[in-house]
Amino acid sequence: MRVRRRLAAVVAAGALFAMAGSAAHADTDPDAAKFSATTTIGTHNAYEKDKYTYWAQALDSGASLLELDVYADSISKRWRVSHSNPWGNDNNCEHADTPGELYSQNRNQDLGSCLDNMAAWEQLHPDHAPVVVKVELKVGFNNNVGLGPDEFDTLVSQKLGSSVYKPADLLGSSYSTLDAAAKADAWPTRDQLKGKFIFELIPGTVEQANPFDHYWTDQEYGDHLRDLSAAGKISEAQAFPAVLGAAAGDPRASRYDASIRPWFVFFDGDAATYVDNAYDTSFYSANHYVLIMTDAAGVSPAISSTGPTDAEVAARLALLAADHASIITSDWSTKSAAVLGEVAGRS
Repeated sequence: MRVRRRLAAVVAAGALFAMAGSAAHADTDPDAAKFSATTTIGTHNAYEKDKYTYWAQALDSGASLLELDVYADSISKRWRVSHSNPWGNDNNCEHADTPGELYSQNRNQDLGSCLDNMAAWEQLHPDHAPVVVKVELKVGFNNNVGLGPDEFDTLVSQKLGSSVYKPADLLGSSYSTLDAAAKADAWPTRDQLKGKFIFELIPGTVEQANPFDHYWTDQEYGDHLRDLSAAGKISEAQAFPAVLGAAAGDPRASRYDASIRPWFVFFDGDAATYVDNAYDTSFYSANHYVLIMTDAAGVSPAISSTGPTDAEVAARLALLAADHASIITSDWSTKSAAVLGEVAGRS
């Protein structure tokens, strides 16, 4: 069945830039669909200068997910944005906090400046489509030096304010956990999410490789959400922690204490692992969870991870929408906004 579906997606590539996936969404305006009912495209490590000269250009790209790698620098007590340098910034974020300063200022700034750029860019595009900002905390939080979940929330809130779609927004006044809200499909429509950024947090590669670190970003922020909720302060939380890594079944069951499992509704893993192992990904769409499939180019039949044709991207979008992905990501930064901004119907 999986092979047939892949072949069908490839054959139908030319017709797949419109809403794809289940028949229920085929003739639906994508803006009218709920966030949980669509599949979109994101860009891996969009902060890197070889992908976009400026972070504002990444925002211009039309991609529905942009990724930042962030280090909690325990010496300077700053949030550094870099792929491999924990002590310095190496990125396309500018020292710019007004629209007129964008696309021209010094780059290699910290996370605060990246958020400033987003706030300035939003003034130019107040009705932009929702953008998921995936933050990989490379070495995790460091609460001991004032770079913990509270400080992350404070920074995001100060810089972006009401432009952030927060866990409390999904909960509303009806649900006590994110899991309950997701299962009830309390997500807003894409139209209702215009002008919003949604922050996803994942544990970092350095953190995961550290044999002395047993308290990763996902668990720490899950605890943070639970504790804020218990204290009546859930409105302070700015991000959704993600369960990282493709797995069969419900990966929360074996990873987290029962008290924080209901605070995970984002899942993030390698697309080929989900598809090639025939994992039952309908679990995610049935519960209206957000499923981010990374390295979408690597799913068979593999396509270029940097320069695929428009038809290949359309086919890949349809293929993984049929496999219940919410967002697919790759390094397709050279594609136009017309391609990266496509919305398909999620099966």
